[in-house]
Amino acid sequence: MNEIEKIIDQMEPEDALKAIAEVADKLLSHTSDEARLDFVVSLIGDTGADKISSMVNL
Repeated sequence: MNEIEKIIDQMEPEDALKAIAEVADKLLSHTSDEARLDFVVSLIGDTGADKISSMVNL
């Protein structure tokens, strides 16, 4: 993981987010619905059931 962080740290924030999004898109297409939801929840943090349930509709 340290290698990935080093590469990301050398990039402009907008470029890093774009690269992360592209990789995440590829990875998420190979995971279960539960794994995808867990990933999104880990990104936004524990915000309560109301916000999480509203994200399921996205």
